[in-house]
Amino acid sequence: MPERPADAPIFDPEAFRLTAQEAELTARARAFGQAVLAPRAARWDREASFPTDNYRDMHGKGLLGICIPREEGGLGADFRAYCLTAAEMGRYCGATALTWNMHVCSTLWTGALTEDLEMDPALRDEHRRRRQKHYDRILRDGAVYAQPFSEGGAAAAGGVAFGTTARRVPGGYLVSGKKIFASLAGHADFYGVLCTEVKEGEDRLSRRDTLYLAVPRDAPGVTVEGDWDPLGMRGTVSRNLLFRDVFVEEDAALMPPGLYFQAATRWPHMFMTLSPTYMGLAQAAYDFTVAYLRGEWPGMPPVKRRMYPTKQIAVAEMRVMLEQTKALWFQAITDARPDPLKEQVLRAWAAQHTVMENAAALAARAVRTCGGQSMLKTLPLERIYRDARCGSLMLPWTAELCIDRIGRDALYEKGETDD
Repeated sequence: MPERPADAPIFDPEAFRLTAQEAELTARARAFGQAVLAPRAARWDREASFPTDNYRDMHGKGLLGICIPREEGGLGADFRAYCLTAAEMGRYCGATALTWNMHVCSTLWTGALTEDLEMDPALRDEHRRRRQKHYDRILRDGAVYAQPFSEGGAAAAGGVAFGTTARRVPGGYLVSGKKIFASLAGHADFYGVLCTEVKEGEDRLSRRDTLYLAVPRDAPGVTVEGDWDPLGMRGTVSRNLLFRDVFVEEDAALMPPGLYFQAATRWPHMFMTLSPTYMGLAQAAYDFTVAYLRGEWPGMPPVKRRMYPTKQIAVAEMRVMLEQTKALWFQAITDARPDPLKEQVLRAWAAQHTVMENAAALAARAVRTCGGQSMLKTLPLERIYRDARCGSLMLPWTAELCIDRIGRDALYEKGETDD
């Protein structure tokens, strides 16, 4: 049987009125994903090993610098362009796309997002000078940045200050703390650590004092610990990271003090960037089902199963769910901007919840519709099924937190109470 033809776009450029840049980037990602990511995906999943080879090839294609501004050497993708491109990557290898997101956020947050935030001119100039050092490492050397976020409490969800702390010392900071589920642990060159500055004379940590510091992987006091043998997203290698009085120089700051808090408050869509991977997985589950029932999946006998009414109904219902998910998600990423309207934030939470839940539901329906052979590990569906199960658990916007916040903010205006 010949190889599968090139996949159609998840979001057709004409139908969704994509920009020329979005059309070019998504086409690049789709070709790369089909040719490079898909053939290797089973290996990273089977071994629970980090996709180092993929990153080497992404560097060669310029994808590590997708959100670095053009004037600073990158491809200059904005929020929506990145999300659409990441969805195409996610349909071929969820673990690669998810870890790539952690890397890309170190450039998206410090680049396009910070240009929308308030800074005095001198501070902005200093920020641009510092970020160029990080960008140069990525573009020149293929340096990979991680973004350890979770700590096992409410900090990753934005409820309290991060427990990982940074104390000022001459020339920089001493960082101490622990991050769990730290994707790329042991494989990134720098960890973009979100931590709270400890200020002299203040007893309590404040979210307003969040720092975003790039910690070198080989800095004294950095330790990776724990095993990694999860249900899905096995190639993310999300082990624990420990920091014990790790010295980080002043220029390691990815954002000036206080700017992360401003971003988290004024640019809430920044926390949607995990969802593109699952948008891609949802499409992948549907794609596999159609190809399998048509007898067109490479390596399988050309047996058609499409003539059964139950199969046709299942595919129709999957298509309806997929289209609903795409439409809502596309509108939400299009809404992304500083200081969004309340309705836009509600829609962002609804889109996040919908993508994460529907990716899992579509994968489950695909398994049931395709039948027993589809669960063989020689085929991608069982990996898609397991990877898709993980989305609803992802902080800072888990499925449960999205429901909590939608219910609260739909019923209460800012400052309202029942007292």
